[in-house]
Amino acid sequence: MAPLPPGIHFIISFSRDQWYRAFIFILTFLLYASFHLSRKPISIVKGELHRYCTTLHEGQVEFSSWSQKASGSLHHQPADNETDCSWAPFDQDNYQQLLGALDYSFLCAYAIGMYLSGIIGERLPIRYYLTFGMLASGAFTALFGLGYFYNIHSFGFYVVTQIINGLVQTTGWPSVVTCLSNWFGKGRRGLIMGVWNSHTSVGNILGSLIAGYWVSTCWGLSFIVPGVIVAAMGIVCFLFLIEHPKDIACSSSLAVLKGCENGTHRFRLQKQVFTDNKNKPLDPEMQCLLLSDGKHPVHQNHVIVLPADGGSSTAAISFTGALRIPGVIEFSLCLLFAKLVSYTFLFWLPLYITNVDHLDARQAGELSTLFDVGGIFGGILAGVISDRLEKRASTCGLMLLLAAPTLYIFSTISKMGLEATIAMLLLSGALVSGPYALITTAVSADLGTHKSLKGNSHALATVTAIIDGTGSVGAALGPLLAGLLSPSGWNNVFYMLMFADACALLFLIRLIHKELSCPGSATADQVLFKEH
Repeated sequence: MAPLPPGIHFIISFSRDQWYRAFIFILTFLLYASFHLSRKPISIVKGELHRYCTTLHEGQVEFSSWSQKASGSLHHQPADNETDCSWAPFDQDNYQQLLGALDYSFLCAYAIGMYLSGIIGERLPIRYYLTFGMLASGAFTALFGLGYFYNIHSFGFYVVTQIINGLVQTTGWPSVVTCLSNWFGKGRRGLIMGVWNSHTSVGNILGSLIAGYWVSTCWGLSFIVPGVIVAAMGIVCFLFLIEHPKDIACSSSLAVLKGCENGTHRFRLQKQVFTDNKNKPLDPEMQCLLLSDGKHPVHQNHVIVLPADGGSSTAAISFTGALRIPGVIEFSLCLLFAKLVSYTFLFWLPLYITNVDHLDARQAGELSTLFDVGGIFGGILAGVISDRLEKRASTCGLMLLLAAPTLYIFSTISKMGLEATIAMLLLSGALVSGPYALITTAVSADLGTHKSLKGNSHALATVTAIIDGTGSVGAALGPLLAGLLSPSGWNNVFYMLMFADACALLFLIRLIHKELSCPGSATADQVLFKEH
């Protein structure tokens, strides 16, 4: 018999369950990366909405917009060898406040909508809910760009577009986190979700590159192309997203003996439990992710007690019930300030680089992607450390503690040249994005499956929405404050960011103290009860 080709040997070395998990991992990664891809253009286009065109040697003006070329007129007269090529209404002296209001419109709507989105998402099929959100988000992202082609200069048009887009984008986060948590258990959740959460940075990088490609020639396409991508991914979501392993009978092999007792269903499970070298049972998820080479299976009997049909434990959790889960309030308030810092960089970093390093909008957008590259490594590092130490709050606290002085150094040496800016973008991205990534993924999933819920699987989207919704309040405030403070100097913006980092750390003090006082505590709860 001929040996199997290496590629086929690789394929069959993984189980059906593992292939489906890998597929859902990649699919949800791409779905939410497209959401972030559509949020990035506004930060890239800011430098184009308010700019001065240089006067050419021939005495002609290099116009920045198609409509100005068609009309042959400018909004203002040239001044001191410069010609105002701004896009009304962002050609006024208060343009920074107007641009900040655009950010605030989107993020405030996102924050308000997020609280409702989790509650709605618990009661609707995830695939339909997420598909609707992606199609609507693509439409309103593209609508913003159509303002360029139809020569729309109404500030209200852009604000309303941002508000509606912010509302429909709230369908994304609770849906993808719930879906991923359905497929992946608690084993190495920090690492798995740390890698998965790099979709934020990947989406930001792609959004910056796509928007930057057209920003100087036709900025309307900087919105239309990402909008089309999001809508296309919405169709992919409808066609391929599998909400739960049970939908395709994807589960570990179990020998089930079913009985009924006192209105409850009792299942006796004969299950292989793999052990590590220290004879400790591995998490069921790790048994599914890892091959059994070198492991010795042992058999244990388990009993799962489930309510009879119509039991109340499957009812969706209430908003106040989710708030009573230990740790939800603390992590929510911490994320408020952590996300304030992260989204200030997301929406204002390209303009800061343009002002400090004197680069054009496209170059500044490309350089700003280094912050997101650092964020990829920061999210993975935070997940690995928190898994190793089994201390989520302490890991976040350490990175927040290091982030504040790093931001001060960034504000100081970034003015010394391009090389210093590159180094500090990578370091700041890692320290700023690490806690944000850990809280919105692994911590949210941990709290959404907390032991106090007694196995209620309908709480995860609500808990995730509460935490991310509270964080989004900070995300709305950060860019708004940056718009108000930047006219008085960028140093004031960095002082605000350092203060926010300190506040984020302050809200974790109690949880950090609790973790350090119980060094042996585990982060995962058991849902199977061993039969006596």
